[in-house]
Amino acid sequence: MGRIRSMLEKNFSARIIEEGGKLSISYGAFKSLSLSIDKKKLIVESESNTDIQDEVILDTNKRFRVSLEEATGYTAKERLKMAKKAVQGD
Repeated sequence: MGRIRSMLEKNFSARIIEEGGKLSISYGAFKSLSLSIDKKKLIVESESNTDIQDEVILDTNKRFRVSLEEATGYTAKERLKMAKKAVQGD
């Protein structure tokens, strides 16, 4: 969780709340973004803020993609491939 906290601090200028094994923030297009780890898997839960400008949405999305790559070590393409494989059960 230390690495996840560092990633959040680096990419989002938001107060980080740690509660119940989860790290949560509110930033830009995220009303809330919560991250936790379960059996070596990163669990991400989010709620969107729909009343914001497109520039904020694009900035938040970019920060989020960069953050996920830093947290997992995998690019978006690699994460998609792994998710598809997990769904297929291979």
